[in-house]
Amino acid sequence: MVYKNLMHKIAVYILFIVFPSYLLAEQPRDWQFGFSKTASKSMDDIVWLHDFILLPIIAAITAFVLFLVIYSCIRFRASRNPTASTTTHNTMIEIIWTLVPCIILIVIAVPSFKILYSQDKIPPADVTIKAVGYQWYWGYEYPDENIIFDSYMVSEEDLKPGQPRLLTVDNELYVPVNKVVKVMITANDVLHAWALPSFGVKRDAVPGRINETWFRADRTGTFYGQCSELCGIKHAFMPITVNVVSEEDYNKWLNEAKQKFAKYDKSNIRLAKKINLEN
Repeated sequence: MVYKNLMHKIAVYILFIVFPSYLLAEQPRDWQFGFSKTASKSMDDIVWLHDFILLPIIAAITAFVLFLVIYSCIRFRASRNPTASTTTHNTMIEIIWTLVPCIILIVIAVPSFKILYSQDKIPPADVTIKAVGYQWYWGYEYPDENIIFDSYMVSEEDLKPGQPRLLTVDNELYVPVNKVVKVMITANDVLHAWALPSFGVKRDAVPGRINETWFRADRTGTFYGQCSELCGIKHAFMPITVNVVSEEDYNKWLNEAKQKFAKYDKSNIRLAKKINLEN
C-alpha cells in the first residue's frame, strides 16, 4: 500500500512537470509550475512552442554543458595532467560552436515568427473593446455599443467566498465564446500593459498611442490577468477579469450594460452646462 501511494505521488509530480498547462486552472495556483490552462489558439501555439521546441532544446543544452563540465573536471584534473596543455585554437571546434547555435536559433525562429505573425494579423472583429490604463485601475469601452465603465480591484475585506485575492474586480469584461475580440489598448498617464495569460495576450498601454491585439476564446469561463508593466506604487493592484460566455448570455449582459454603463453624449453635457449657466 505504501509503495502504491508513493508511485501515485511520483506520477502526479511527473504530470505537473511534463504537462503543467493541462492540469492548472485559469488563475494562478500555489506552487504552480508552467502556464495557465489555455483558452485560445494563440496560447495553444505558445505552449506548444515552449513544451516541444524550447524546453527540449534547453534541456539538451543544459545536459551537454553539465557533461562537459564533469568530463573536464575528471579528465583534466591536476593529478592526471601535471603539465597543462598549451593548445589555444581548434578550427573544427570553432566552426562547430558557431554553426550549431545558428541552427538552433533558426529552429526556434521559424515557429516563433509564425506565432508572432498570427498574433499581429487581426481578423475581422465581432466585438471591439477599448482598454485604458489609469493609475491604478482599468477603464473599458465598447465603442460599437455605447458602453463605458471603470474596473477597480475588490479589496480583500470585501471579497466574497470563492473570489481570488488581488484578481477580483467590481466590473468585469464580458465577451462571447468563439468570437473574434479586438482590444484597443492605451493609457491615460504612465505606461501600463494589458495581459491575459490564458489567451496569450500582452500589449503595452502607452499614453497618446493605441496598440491593438485580439483573441478568440474557445471555451467559456472566467479568466484573470494583471497589469504587466511597472506603473507606480499600486502596480500590483490592477487586475483584469474577463468572463467568456455564450452568445445568448453575452447579449443578455449587453442589454443590461447599455442601461447601467451607457456612455453620455458630451454635446448634451455641454448644452446642459450652458443652460444652467444662463439660468
